Amino acid sequence: MKRALIALLCLITLATAVPAQAQARPRLLPVRGADVSSLAKSEALGGVYRHADGRRGDALRILSQAGLNYIRLKVWVRPADGYNTKTQVLAVARRAKAAGLRLLVDFHYSDTWADPGKQFKPAAWAALPLDQLARAVHDHTFDVLDALRRQGTTADMVQVGNEINGGLLWPDGSNQNWSNTALLLNAGYDAVKRVSSRTKVVLHLANGGDNGLYRWWFDNAAAHGIRHDVIGLSYYPYWHGTLEAFQANINDVATRYGKPVAVVETGYPFTTADDDGWENLILAPEPYPGYQATPQGQAELLRKVAEIVSAVPDDLGLGLFTWEATWTGVPGNGWDPADPSTGNAWENQALFDFDDRALPAMRALGHAS
Repeated sequence: MKRALIALLCLITLATAVPAQAQARPRLLPVRGADVSSLAKSEALGGVYRHADGRRGDALRILSQAGLNYIRLKVWVRPADGYNTKTQVLAVARRAKAAGLRLLVDFHYSDTWADPGKQFKPAAWAALPLDQLARAVHDHTFDVLDALRRQGTTADMVQVGNEINGGLLWPDGSNQNWSNTALLLNAGYDAVKRVSSRTKVVLHLANGGDNGLYRWWFDNAAAHGIRHDVIGLSYYPYWHGTLEAFQANINDVATRYGKPVAVVETGYPFTTADDDGWENLILAPEPYPGYQATPQGQAELLRKVAEIVSAVPDDLGLGLFTWEATWTGVPGNGWDPADPSTGNAWENQALFDFDDRALPAMRALGHAS
């Protein structure tokens, strides 16, 4: 009788323990992504991608099999090399969706890089007055997104502008005149929603550890009626402040504005070496204290950023994208679309090593929680 009672108590203990363990399981981030804007040009120039064991494969399927569920693709208007246009976005989106990946489209509204230091108008829009510039933003956004919808690969999220700390389409859209900024951003928002009301619109700033910037910017956005669904951040730990500052900022903006937040750009080196003869942007053996520029250090840093996003109050942390995961050292696939002799200053931060093999950070990101 005593043995039977002990056995019954053990069964009760196990039955109550299992749900508790299940509840304690970390939340898998809804967005575990990689920017692969360089992929189409890399492949056209002979770039290859391999699984960790050296087997050659499709880069998008390698990412998907590692647990990633999103890609990010930038769009330029008329770039000098003809890449990062609607043509490549459509082709890569078909492959991505077939591999089970969702899609974030990143409109730069430029013929080249747009970031906090430069927001150059496309040449074709240079002489347009403000009202026609807003129409061009709307029509360009609609054209790309509607083509995606018609081929069955509707965008899941869309960035209206890239790192728009100072506005976009300077000088007209500079946030020295917030009414102009609002007109242009809302033109993009309306185009996105005209194609698909379910697609989420992201507004994206750099300097993810700068809370003063984010409060100033999004307070003004609210005051001027700038519409959006998600707040996007760039956070590179060697440029944008401490992990603690980043955590404080992302928690604050999520709760202050009641919007989901996503790190749409982050990255970290897996080596200090160079693969293409063009000096890399980050050369330090320990770019952020405690995280070496090694495959393990890269994985640990991305895992830490993911943990911070996952811990945002009220489950408002959507996830993160590592930037240019497929930008390996392929000759001709350099940073300047107008100059094929330029190299790539980022290949030591890709998710594929110098032998084209998937790095441990890929799986760390794919299982981030």
